[in-house]
Amino acid sequence: MTDRATPDRIAVRGLTAHAHHGVYDVERENGQTFSVDAVLELDTAPAAAGDDLMKTVDYAELAQRLHAVLTGDPVDLLETLCQRLVDVCLADRLVQAAEITVHKPQADLGVPVDDVTVTIRRERA
Repeated sequence: MTDRATPDRIAVRGLTAHAHHGVYDVERENGQTFSVDAVLELDTAPAAAGDDLMKTVDYAELAQRLHAVLTGDPVDLLETLCQRLVDVCLADRLVQAAEITVHKPQADLGVPVDDVTVTIRRERA
C-alpha cells in the first residue's frame, strides 16, 4: 500500500445466509440467519489508474467465497466463524488487512436483544 494515513477500503456488508452455527443443539438442528460485514484494506490506486479488475478485489467472487464459508461446516463460536471468514479475505494477495463482523440477530440470550456481533481485524503477516 502507498503511504497514506487512511488505507483504501472495500466493503461487502449485509451478506446474509441461513446457517447452523452455535453451541446449542437447537441452533445446530434448526439453524438461523447470520449476516456478515467484510471490510478489506488494500491499495486501490493501481486498479483505478487502469480501470482494471485484475488489480483489485472482485466483489462478486469475494461474496461467493464468504457465503460458502458462512453456509459451510458449522462451528460453535462466532469467533471461529470470523477467523475462517477473515482467512478467506487475506487469501487474496492484494488484501493487506481485513475486518469481519458476524451478526447473529436471533441469538437466544434469555433476554431481549437486537443483535449479537463479533468483530475481528487481522493484518497480513
